[in-house]
Amino acid sequence: MKNQNIFTVSRLNAEVRLLLENEMGIVWLVGEISNFSSPVSGHWYLTLKDARAQVKCAMFKGSNRHVSFKPVNGNQVLVKARLSLYEPRGDYQLIIESMQPEGDGRLQQEFEKLKMSLAAEGLFAQSLKHPLPAHPKRVGVITSKTGAALYDILDVLKRRDPSLPVVVYPTTVQGEHAAIEIAQAIGRANSRNECDVLIVGRGGGSLEDLWCFNHEIVARTIAASQIPIISAVGHEIDVTIADYVADVRAPTPSAAAELVSNDTSHKKQSLTTKVQQLHNVFRVYLAERKHQLQHNIQALNALHPKHQLQRQHQRLDEAEYRLTAAIRRRLSQETMRLKAKEHRLALNSPVKKLSEQQFLLQQSEQRLKQAMQRQLVQLRHQYTLSVEKLDTVSPLATLKRGYSITQDSQGNVITSASQVEVGKTITTKLDKGSIEATVTTITTG
Repeated sequence: MKNQNIFTVSRLNAEVRLLLENEMGIVWLVGEISNFSSPVSGHWYLTLKDARAQVKCAMFKGSNRHVSFKPVNGNQVLVKARLSLYEPRGDYQLIIESMQPEGDGRLQQEFEKLKMSLAAEGLFAQSLKHPLPAHPKRVGVITSKTGAALYDILDVLKRRDPSLPVVVYPTTVQGEHAAIEIAQAIGRANSRNECDVLIVGRGGGSLEDLWCFNHEIVARTIAASQIPIISAVGHEIDVTIADYVADVRAPTPSAAAELVSNDTSHKKQSLTTKVQQLHNVFRVYLAERKHQLQHNIQALNALHPKHQLQRQHQRLDEAEYRLTAAIRRRLSQETMRLKAKEHRLALNSPVKKLSEQQFLLQQSEQRLKQAMQRQLVQLRHQYTLSVEKLDTVSPLATLKRGYSITQDSQGNVITSASQVEVGKTITTKLDKGSIEATVTTITTG
């Protein structure tokens, strides 16, 4: 096996990310928000789910600042996103570029999708457009027979060219079955081939009201029509798929009636028609260029440095989350460890030990006192005995029996006459008192 075929995990995830971003590109997705979070960085992280699956998403603050509502868990939303992969975990995810509530965004998204698809097929190409007849012999009108658009068209035709015949192909222009009925009316007009130009349209309304003119079946039926068709849907600001496919787009039903009718301003009409055709050419050209531009932007975005920055932002937010969780765990562990030490400290508290030692000291002091008292009694008893014994052999006791003790001037006891000299002073101690005398005579023997 060659070394270049051995992948590291990092290289594999990087290759898969590039594959997802380059091959899948931009996707539209509808789902329910869950696990929504908005850290201090300003980025959004959430999960989009349906009944059977879910996908993780990130929307960075450069994109989410354009969202007109605050997402909450449980919201159904439509998002435009770029498929990517978060390399550190190997999780594939969506990088959301726009978000809107499902009801408001779904129709617009379907409109853009169908427009791009039909433009790619070439249905908007100017080469497919039929020129309007310079002098139509009969005009067909496909609209509601009770709508204001019909009365506006008839009023203009009556004013400009009362002799021009009009054939009305009535149909509903709003509701669930309107698209099919409009397509059938166009088909009926082509099969009868009694008109040389058709006006298809209705008055103004919301995107939902005009939605039948954005159906693919209507677009393809208009494109297949052999009779030139003028699309006159809504007001001037309203644009539908039918406007792109039709041979000419009129800003209003009244303007469409002016295009098919001749009067003194025939040259102006011709100029208006050519200007309108030129507008259509530019509109188709711009649609094609926009499609190509979006494709180029998509390819460029895959290599844009901001995506790398966004991935770094996401890694930073995840690292912050892990750090916060680790700090909380560490604080919890340290708190538990501190409580355990406090418990052990309480069990080994110096106050408790001091109390125990004080109790032991009191016991020892009591025993010492008792021992000293016993010792004192014993010593007193021994002292008494010793005193009695001493008293028995004491010279004083001898003196009491009539004996005396003679000492010289130095206090030495005289036991022999040879110890004194004549003229020396001696002291004789008696039982009671003493006698000092001067030696006058010494007798030996």
